[in-house]
Amino acid sequence: MADAKSETQSSNQMWGGRFASGPDAIMEEINASIGFDKKLYAQDIRGSIAHATMLAHQGIISAEDKDKIVAGLETILKEIESGTFEFSRQLEDIHMNVEARLANLIGPAAGRLHTARSRNDQVALDFRLWVKEELQKTERALTALIAAFLDRAEEHADTVMPGFTHLQTAQPVTFGHHCMAYVEMFGRDRLRVRHAIEHLDESPIGAAALAGTGFPIDRHMTAKALGFREPTRNSIDTVSDRDFALEFLSIAAIAATHLSRLAEEIVIWSTPQFGFIRLSDAFSTGSSIMPQKKNPDAAELVRAKTGRINGSLIALLTVMKGLPLAYSKDMQEDKEQVFDAAESLELAIAAMTGMVRDMTVRADRMKAAAGSGYSTATDLADWLVREAGLPFRDAHHVTGRAVALAEQKGCELAELPLAELQAIHPAITDKVYGVLTVEASVASRTSFGGTAPSNVRQQVAWWRGRI
Repeated sequence: MADAKSETQSSNQMWGGRFASGPDAIMEEINASIGFDKKLYAQDIRGSIAHATMLAHQGIISAEDKDKIVAGLETILKEIESGTFEFSRQLEDIHMNVEARLANLIGPAAGRLHTARSRNDQVALDFRLWVKEELQKTERALTALIAAFLDRAEEHADTVMPGFTHLQTAQPVTFGHHCMAYVEMFGRDRLRVRHAIEHLDESPIGAAALAGTGFPIDRHMTAKALGFREPTRNSIDTVSDRDFALEFLSIAAIAATHLSRLAEEIVIWSTPQFGFIRLSDAFSTGSSIMPQKKNPDAAELVRAKTGRINGSLIALLTVMKGLPLAYSKDMQEDKEQVFDAAESLELAIAAMTGMVRDMTVRADRMKAAAGSGYSTATDLADWLVREAGLPFRDAHHVTGRAVALAEQKGCELAELPLAELQAIHPAITDKVYGVLTVEASVASRTSFGGTAPSNVRQQVAWWRGRI
């Protein structure tokens, strides 16, 4: 007996103090999902009401049992929303918690609800409904962010700023045009959201465990009741598919990348060295030791959220990559990743929408920077092509000499005397000074998609009509 006791003690030590009861406690800990999938309660109850209604319509259960089931489920919904419902880890998940409470409320009729379905198609339905609703929320949030950018773009269609490549001054652009670049980015995100909703708009319920059911169910009826376009067409794929979750995470990762790029620019623009914008105290924090500091913490945190969202995408891709058809318990790991990414994305979009509307644009600082770094050099080269008939490569060479001279003299291109420009190339006339200002430069960029203020206003109008 002493040896047996010693063996038990050794076993308990292996499991660790938290799992004092041994393997059963560990199994409960790893198997239970109610801690996170209770978030699906509304979708679970909605799906069960639709399923029960269809079963009664098809004569599979009685109308009396259906009425009891629906009334019980509506009571449970009220209990959960009021905070009086007691979730149990022993019942594993949201489905069994709801079903057990339903049995307490209405008795044996509750046992008829699970006819012609499995937890496999039930969770696929709940999760798909949740992701669809979250995508719809994301579309609304992106639309609000785009609208904020459209307002700023229209306001600053004429505000000149430096355009950058390699974070080096390239050519003058307008801040309105820069804002419209983000409209295009988030517009693509919004379109991806719409496509994802279209892709997932099929109802899984009725696929059962993996093979369908022999009961005469009407899957088109439940699909319509739940707002889906149609039911899924293959029962095996239905219960093993998590493409809709992966697509949501992919969209979230791309959108978060766009948000992160914008956050980086806000961080840079708000530095004293740039001074292009100011953020109010609503989106900034101070330093615990340096009283002069005003830190763009909201933008920095948006930038950081991208790492979490990217991690969620990689985690679920890794979960799914080796699973045989059809359902495997590994897929229980799908929801926490999506829930976390959705929360992070929702917060990041809201924060960025607030910052876009909140920031004060310092047009004077932008204009001063726009002319630095010989940003109108390309305009000089274009003028030589257009007015003097030079091949562009020759014009590029002449302009390079002019830039070198300006650097040597410590002045801007527009400040070089005409005689010195003509010494570089005799075809240059005093008309060239009309293209060397930043205002003239941006006004000349009238090609479709260019930075000219007139173009910016046209694009703002087009986008307003689109959203």
